[in-house]
Amino acid sequence: MKIKSVFYLFLFVVFSVSSYSQNVKLLTIDQLNERIEKGKDSTYVVNFWATWCAPCIKELPHFEKLSAEHKSDKLAVLLVSLDFKSKLKSNVIPFVKRKNLKNEVFLLNEGSPQEFIDRIDPSWSGSIPATLFIKNGKRKFVESEFTYEQLLTEYKKL
Repeated sequence: MKIKSVFYLFLFVVFSVSSYSQNVKLLTIDQLNERIEKGKDSTYVVNFWATWCAPCIKELPHFEKLSAEHKSDKLAVLLVSLDFKSKLKSNVIPFVKRKNLKNEVFLLNEGSPQEFIDRIDPSWSGSIPATLFIKNGKRKFVESEFTYEQLLTEYKKL
């Protein structure tokens, strides 16, 4: 009887843990801007990345570390994937689960790349990784890969 209870407890834990996965939502630029405007007292670090971008993947742990080390700050780290919308279930969700990302993850739901690029920052060439820092209406856009130290420095400059 005791072995049976342990077995059922084991199954419950396995299925509970395996069923948890980060919820990746579709997001438009308008929704992103609305989210940022509603949180005027917060600092936003918005990273634009993709599952096929090696430098993006390399720096993702730095964003996870930043939010973990500064969770007492009013900091929101948003990871916005630029993968194709058709890759949401086949690439993005499995990637996020495999990497155990804790920050909020979105898939950009926009049609014209040049249009959304210009709306994020007119100086953006479109290359990734790219990161937008926002605090109290002040915006800084950086189009490059970060080490953790560089990311922390940019965050503290705001």
